[in-house]
Amino acid sequence: MEDLQKLREQIDQVDRQMTELFEKRQEICRQVACFKIANQKKVLDRDREQEKLAAVTAMVKENANRHGIRDMFIQLMASSRRLQYQLLAENGQGLKLPFRRIDGLNREARIVYQGVPGAYSHEAAMQYFGAQAHLEPVKTWEDAMKALSICDADYAVLPIENSTAGTVGDIYDLLGFYDNYIVGEIYLKVEHALLGLHEAELSDIQIVYSHPQGLMQCARFLNSHPQWRQVSVNNTALAAKKVKEDGEISQAAVASAAAAKLYGLKILKEAVNYSSINTTRFIIVAGEKVFTKEAAQVSICFEVPHESGSLYSILAHFIYNDLNMTRIESCPIPGKNWEYRFFVDFTGNLSDPSVMGALRGVMEEVSSFKILGNY
Repeated sequence: MEDLQKLREQIDQVDRQMTELFEKRQEICRQVACFKIANQKKVLDRDREQEKLAAVTAMVKENANRHGIRDMFIQLMASSRRLQYQLLAENGQGLKLPFRRIDGLNREARIVYQGVPGAYSHEAAMQYFGAQAHLEPVKTWEDAMKALSICDADYAVLPIENSTAGTVGDIYDLLGFYDNYIVGEIYLKVEHALLGLHEAELSDIQIVYSHPQGLMQCARFLNSHPQWRQVSVNNTALAAKKVKEDGEISQAAVASAAAAKLYGLKILKEAVNYSSINTTRFIIVAGEKVFTKEAAQVSICFEVPHESGSLYSILAHFIYNDLNMTRIESCPIPGKNWEYRFFVDFTGNLSDPSVMGALRGVMEEVSSFKILGNY
């Protein structure tokens, strides 16, 4: 134990020296930042960093330490960059975004949602905007995004995540492609029922229609009837509408009780989704770059270079600025094999200096970037 204690004392001494050297290094970095501010130079210099990593790795005598020294200097240089971004903001050279702050959303605006009356998107739109809003159905999620782009609508209501079935990947792709932005969100409890014609019984059913997410959320119940054929349609209410219009006793739909009432169908079985806390998160999307003063969550997407530690380095900007990251998703990039776009949600408002500091760092260090909204 005495030998171990002596070794620990030696480590403590080295750590004190390293701490002093770190503070000295950061002070020099502060002077570098002042030079860059005065000369309008970018913070990140990838060539310089790669030269530095090669140089310090070559200094190491033990091969076993090469990876460790490289990791340490990657973190040191990242810390230096974050300090420089902070100083830029303090000197009036912070990030300037084309987002406009507004007092609130227009509750009497033109709203589009995918599907038909009775769809969960329709219900979410009514709950968020109220009965006085002008609601218009469209066929697809992309049609909703297009309507915003050509000013045929003020807002679109789109499902983005379900507590049972997970994220709706197509919505993430659309957010990355279209110049539209999230301005709000609402959580809607989803309670699926099996609907059929009034004269139908469970024993009559041969085919069940619903949205793919609806089928997935009710998989346990549906799979207990292997004789039933499951068919995907664009949304749950459309499934109910089809059953009513076809008038076939062998057909059923997985949809809401509201859809049953709207289309004159009978509830053959209630609560067929296997999770009693099944909830879908809907986002409110606008065609303008706006955010409200009460907005408390920021969503962004970005791509990073295919290098070791690149994602870690980006996420460290949120830690440095004391921001709470609430969600991270990765989605394949259409047309690019094995390449991914990351979607991150974190707490904050675009008027907060800490948010702007984090965004400045992320923007400087990724290969592509978009703010999806503040809401």
